[in-house]
This record gives sequence, C-alpha cells and structure tokens, in this order.
Amino acid sequence: MTAIHKYGKREKVRGEGAPLPRFVPLPESYQDPDLIPIDHSAVLGLSQQILRTDIAGMPLEWIDYKEAARLYHLDQVAYSCGSLLYRLRGGTNARSGNQTIVEVNSIIATVGHGAAPSSQRGDYVPPLNNQTLFKRDGFVCMYCGGRFPTQLLSRDHIRPFSRGGQDIWTNVITACRRCNNAKASRTPEEAGMQLLAVPFTPTFAEYIYLKGRRVLVDQMAYLLAHFPRTSPLHARLRRWLP
Repeated sequence: MTAIHKYGKREKVRGEGAPLPRFVPLPESYQDPDLIPIDHSAVLGLSQQILRTDIAGMPLEWIDYKEAARLYHLDQVAYSCGSLLYRLRGGTNARSGNQTIVEVNSIIATVGHGAAPSSQRGDYVPPLNNQTLFKRDGFVCMYCGGRFPTQLLSRDHIRPFSRGGQDIWTNVITACRRCNNAKASRTPEEAGMQLLAVPFTPTFAEYIYLKGRRVLVDQMAYLLAHFPRTSPLHARLRRWLP
C-alpha cells in the first residue's frame, strides 16, 4: 500500500463527473439551517464533514477530510456510501510512478472500536448545550413560534431552578430572549404562556445529527433511518428527502 506522506492538490467532485465549481450560490428560497442539498455542497468546500459509522452501519461521529484520509491510509475503512465529496491527491509511488489518490464519500464505515459502549444503550443521555438544544427545536422559540438567529435565542427552564427545576433535556426549551425575559422565574402556566412542543431527550443517532454543521441530504437520510419512529425530528426533516 502506498503511504500518504503529504496531501497536495485537493479537488472537490460530484460523483464520477467533472469537479464542481469553486462556489455554487444557494437558492434564495433556501433558509433552513439544518440541511444543505447535495447539489450545493461545494459552498462549504473543504469544511464539509463526513459521517463516520461502525462496520455495522451505526453512526459514530463527524470527521473532516484529513481524518478520513488517515483512516483510509490505516486500512480502517470497510466501505463507503453516499455522494463522492473529495478526491485527495498525495505522493507518487516510487515503484509504479502512480500518484496516490484517495476518494472520500459523504459516509464511511470503519472497522475496530467505535463510540463508547454507553452511547448505544437505551438509557444514553447526551450532553446538553445551547447549540444542540437550539437545533433540536429548529431555532424556533417554543413560546411565540418565531424563528431567530442563535444570538437572539436562549435556554429556558420550563420549571425554573428556583422551583426545583433541573438543567436536563426534558426541562429546557429554546426561547427568544424577549419571551424568556417575559416568563422570568415563573412556570409557563403562571406566565400565561403555552409551549408549542414537548421537549425530549435525543438518542445517540439524533445527537449525531444535532452536532452536525450543515448536513447533506444523503447523510440526513442515513441518520433518519436510525432515529426512533416516534422522533419529533422526522416530520421536520423528511420534507427535504427525495
């Protein structure tokens, strides 16, 4: 096997055809931050993430093109699927004179140990942070229903700390700063405010999605297959699938 010592010329490709242009503008109608269509993946260039799974196909994590190339070099990639994202050109083989080329797809399955065993248990609870919370709720205020940029959102505790509430997934929702200030240290009932959705604790596969920075349609379809049938994310995300 030819060792990859340096990663030289990098070329973004789509399938087996010609390279994509350096920049493809998103259509004006595209406003959803959750997904990015395959045809517009070139917008992100080399920052586009690859979904890594174990050999059984269970989602594990997001990796970049450098980590993907390392896994290929170590013969840890069992198979790949999804769209072809990168063609990485490395050094030249001294014997054959051929240049090393590594093709990286949007989803790769790897051998060996994957995520911590606890992530596959039914009682797994992912860490809570604002980024994944806001994405869980679609960047929508769960009181007024408005959609806001991250800087205008906040984490609201349905049952306030002062009333014995906990900082857990089922007691927090996304709220715009105006609604959060209006609710103050009261329960929604006391403030006369109604929740638009019931908060839930994501599974490990759902959490992988929530951690993703722009998810391609084929990656989303793959992740959705691992979501619980009762997941509230189904209704919001399936409209993007063919």
